[in-house]
Amino acid sequence: MYQPFDLTGRKALITGGNGGIGFGMAAALLQAGADVAIWGSRRDKTDKAVEQLSAHSSKVVGFTCDVGDEQAVENTFEQTMEALGGLNACFANAGVSASPVRLTEMSHEEFRRIQRINVDGVFYTFRAAARQMIQDRSGGSLVATASTAAIEGAARNSHYGASKGAVTSYVRALAVELARQRIRVNSILPGWIKTEMTAPAMNDERFVKNVMPRIPARRWGAIEDFGGIAVYLMSDASSYTTGEQFVIDGGYTKF
Repeated sequence: MYQPFDLTGRKALITGGNGGIGFGMAAALLQAGADVAIWGSRRDKTDKAVEQLSAHSSKVVGFTCDVGDEQAVENTFEQTMEALGGLNACFANAGVSASPVRLTEMSHEEFRRIQRINVDGVFYTFRAAARQMIQDRSGGSLVATASTAAIEGAARNSHYGASKGAVTSYVRALAVELARQRIRVNSILPGWIKTEMTAPAMNDERFVKNVMPRIPARRWGAIEDFGGIAVYLMSDASSYTTGEQFVIDGGYTKF
């Protein structure tokens, strides 16, 4: 019987798993049988997410972590491994959005605020996960949530685009470097997805009028649209897939 998507007994970590795309991934992985740990920067939101996810499975735990803090990542990762007992997949999904600002008016502090979470956070998280997988000789899957901002140009959003472009390049390099350890590394590039982070834009009539006609699918993406790709990239079905960019945008970047 062909059952490549059965994740029973496998362990996953999802940063930013307490909301948005990360929450959608966590729900799908739990329903596929995986044990899941989610990280979030806010304790109240993370606790609420664990409570909601428990409706799918009791095999979920939550931790509070600022992924831009190197020591916090190391400490929280150790606690996570004590809770999970191993690691088969790590989804570096935590990220922050950027306020529109012209390059000539951008401060170093604002540029670094974005890179701290969107780039440094992926580095710290993947480093800890790769060390664990190599130590256990288990192989595994590393997945970074980037953005279509990595492959298109958005005026006044260069700091965000820089962070997501860095992530996709980082993923390609790691895919080559870690292949001998049976660790595959891929990125997901979401388009316009309806989340708490994007709510201000999607509630703006002018934005909707300009953007929606450019989406061939004629709808915003939903967090549920990321469950399938998460299960796939954690499963045996993707055992020969590495270094790839999975664009999930309803055709936005093709039109």
